[in-house]
Amino acid sequence: MISFILTLRRMLKAFFQLMKDKEFQVLFFLTAVILISGTIFYSSVEGFSIIDALYFSVATLTTVGSANLEPSSDFGKIFTIVYMISGIGVMLGLIVKVSMQMRNKQAER
Repeated sequence: MISFILTLRRMLKAFFQLMKDKEFQVLFFLTAVILISGTIFYSSVEGFSIIDALYFSVATLTTVGSANLEPSSDFGKIFTIVYMISGIGVMLGLIVKVSMQMRNKQAER
């Protein structure tokens, strides 16, 4: 548990340091827009609750997946395909930026 807390602290510190970087700001904004649009879509079209829709959006973009939730309509499935193709790269870019910042800060010590 202590290791998790220390890692979370390092991650949040790197995240807030990166907020000064323009490229990170764009990635963060795009990620937020993609997650919000997915949440709105899945809650309105697929009938997921807001929390389930956000959970499904994050699980989809981080390629974790969700065994309990899946789109039931053909339109939802097509949206999910486009959503994955457009969103996974943006989410990966954000995660890579944060992990690189964490690694660089650790190397400085």
